[in-house]
Amino acid sequence: MKMSPEYKKIQGNMAAGIITASGFLGDDKRTLTDIIEDDEEMMRHYKLDYDDVTEKLEYFLECGKKGLGEYVSVENKWLVRTEEARGHLPCPFGDGLQRKITCEIVLEENGKKLLFSTFSMHLLKHHHFHQGKGSPFRIDPLQLKEVLKL
Repeated sequence: MKMSPEYKKIQGNMAAGIITASGFLGDDKRTLTDIIEDDEEMMRHYKLDYDDVTEKLEYFLECGKKGLGEYVSVENKWLVRTEEARGHLPCPFGDGLQRKITCEIVLEENGKKLLFSTFSMHLLKHHHFHQGKGSPFRIDPLQLKEVLKL
C-alpha cells in the first residue's frame, strides 16, 4: 500500500507528544502502511483473524473488569487485571474518541504477558494497526498467538 497524503497525516498524528506522550510508533522507522502490511502478513502466517482476536480481547477485558483493579483468574489459565483512567483519546485515523482502559493478561503456565488498551484494541479491530515496534501498547501477532492460545 502506498503512503497517501492522508496516511502521512495520520502517521504524523501518531508521533510522540501529539495524542499521547509516547505516541503509537515506538522506535519503528517503517511507514504506517508498511507497519500495517507487515503485521497483516504476520497475522495470516499465524492464522489469526482480526475479528476472532478482538472478540477474545473483549472477553478478557470484561472478565478483568470484575476484579476492580485486582487480578482475576480466567478459565484457570490466565490472570487478568484491568485499570481505567479518566478521559478519552482521539483516534489518529479520525474516527472518534476511545476510552482509556488497560488490560493485562498473564498466561499462568509460563508467565507470558499481553498488555493492551481499549484504544489499542480499536486500532487493531478497525485499522489493523498493531502499533509500531517499541510502542508500549504494541500488540505483536506472535504475542497474541502465544498468550491467547489461539
